[in-house]
Amino acid sequence: MQMQELLLIEKCAPTLAGLKTGSMFSCKCGDVNVLFNEITTLNERLGSKGVKVVPIKFWQSRALIYVYRPERLQKDFESEEIREILSQRCYHSVKPSECLETLIGKLRSSKEFPHEIGVFLGYPPEDVKGFIENNARKEKYTGHWKVYGDVEKSKSTFEKFNKCTRIYKDRYSRGTSIEKLIV
Repeated sequence: MQMQELLLIEKCAPTLAGLKTGSMFSCKCGDVNVLFNEITTLNERLGSKGVKVVPIKFWQSRALIYVYRPERLQKDFESEEIREILSQRCYHSVKPSECLETLIGKLRSSKEFPHEIGVFLGYPPEDVKGFIENNARKEKYTGHWKVYGDVEKSKSTFEKFNKCTRIYKDRYSRGTSIEKLIV
């Protein structure tokens, strides 16, 4: 399996645990068809737990993978702040599936990450907006993302994510299946 389950645990534990809307990571991809088959199998296994896996982009024997909770993304997109960010960044819908298609199109047509990507990952809107307005500079703190708003709240969240990842890696190494790890 090219996209090993351990990589999924290491990069996406907070999403699998329901602490975060989504996660992205890159992995080796020697054969796109093999990867699509692996993703189909993962979606069959994880879909009933509320988790979806989507290939976003392919380049130089690598793939960018998005793992997310569709229901949580839908809830996030109900925020006026997030709708405003998406509207300003040329998203013509607030439906998560249509916004995801727009994001994929932007990622595939550009070498740079669209700055609004944080809304798909569950980052606080004030931090996504700060990242955009400051061209990824002048942050107050950097952890799992660049913080422009509440540093202490973000530090607490980062520690929860780190602890979750440690616990999930430990449980997985002791034989707990990925399905049983998903909350």
